[in-house]
Amino acid sequence: MSRADLARDIHRIAHLTGTFTLRSGRTATEYFDKYRFEADPQLLQRVAAAMAELVPPETEILAGLEMGGIPIATALSRETGLPAAFVRKKAKEYGTMRLAEGAEVEGRRVLVVEDVVTSGGQVVISAGDLRERGAIIDTVVCAIDRQAGGAEALAEIGLTLTPLLTRDDIAQAVDSDR
Repeated sequence: MSRADLARDIHRIAHLTGTFTLRSGRTATEYFDKYRFEADPQLLQRVAAAMAELVPPETEILAGLEMGGIPIATALSRETGLPAAFVRKKAKEYGTMRLAEGAEVEGRRVLVVEDVVTSGGQVVISAGDLRERGAIIDTVVCAIDRQAGGAEALAEIGLTLTPLLTRDDIAQAVDSDR
């Protein structure tokens, strides 16, 4: 199945219209409800299979960001055989008091996994937190890049954003189906 087919299926299942406030504070008239495609086991598996091609060969750990990056990192871990870490927005204040649960990130080549990137704000914060804990990070993969400044924000801290699909890819796939 092609990426265009995947884009159309994600759009069909996860594209909503209306008025939505994004994490960045921006307002959007369209929204990709990531939980809809992440909750569909067949679609999530197809997303992970396609994203596996984006994993740099030197990757040792897949770091899924809370909350939407975690299902994708888990599926991608199954697809690639790489261990996963699950990254909280802030470290627990009890128990292990960890930021990243699962695989150890210190001194490892870590690939940050996210679902949808808009401004890149949370990815910048989480990548910085992981780097403070010794993770070696230079690449972020995501299922969808909304093309709203995220790639540029990540580049400012030395990260390359590699999306499976962009907002334009999805729009082109849907338009070609009409």
